[in-house]
Amino acid sequence: MSEQESLALERVLPPEDTAVGYLLRLSRPRFWLYLAGPVVVGVAYAATSVGELFAPLALALFAYFLLPANVFLYGVNDIFDADIDAENPKKEGREVRYRGSRLVVAAVVVSGLLGLAFVPFLPLAAVGVLALFGFLATEYSAPPLRFKTTPFLDSLSNGLYILPGVVAYTALAGQLPPLGAIVGGWLWTMGMHTFSAIPDIEPDRAAGIETTATYLGRFNTFLYCALMWLLAAVAFVYVHPFFTVILMLYPLLVFGITFARVDVDEAYWWYPIINSLAGMVITMGGLYVLVYGNPFVG
Repeated sequence: MSEQESLALERVLPPEDTAVGYLLRLSRPRFWLYLAGPVVVGVAYAATSVGELFAPLALALFAYFLLPANVFLYGVNDIFDADIDAENPKKEGREVRYRGSRLVVAAVVVSGLLGLAFVPFLPLAAVGVLALFGFLATEYSAPPLRFKTTPFLDSLSNGLYILPGVVAYTALAGQLPPLGAIVGGWLWTMGMHTFSAIPDIEPDRAAGIETTATYLGRFNTFLYCALMWLLAAVAFVYVHPFFTVILMLYPLLVFGITFARVDVDEAYWWYPIINSLAGMVITMGGLYVLVYGNPFVG
């Protein structure tokens, strides 16, 4: 993300020294769509009419995963990573360092508990997926499991990012999405998480934290990310080749970044835009089928 974009975001947010301004920054506004975007995709492919796209439950799920769920996810992360983040340069300017207070802890707890309000309105399968999201969002950073400090489990547990989409799809369709979509989406998040950990390799090593990226090293981590994204593209063949074509962009980008020797610390900040564009194209595909029908079916 450019300095101009960072300044633009600063202008629209309340000051950092206010409680609201600090909590909004803690929730990582640049990454809000990482949780809310899958809701949009899930709704687009589950809806059977244009009206269903704006069903109250769909809108409520989008609102929850846009802000409260991000406050919960990143709040838990920052609370239990306060010591590590003290030395992390990624916290300079674009993110905030955790400032311990009862207000922050209360806001994080309440944000998590808000998810329980959906339970009476969801099918049983969606309730199970929502519970899995809450578990992984907590235990990724919090003891006793703290998945983020165990190589490969840190990557695997980040399948949590596709779960909002699974919840939304199941809420509208009454059944889980195709298995290929869940597996492919999970693999994609594993690659995305591990790629995002590359800039943290040295700070994590300095803090004594073991991750997939610190275990593999920079170059092998690139290969791991490319493999996860390639497998994700293959998994989506069993849903529709349309998704595979889009997801092939990711392994190609890894090789491009590697061989062009692009600074990964800078490339890391491209991905909110890249992911948003990919999600938009996938969503438009679902909306096209909803409105005009499947062009490949007579």
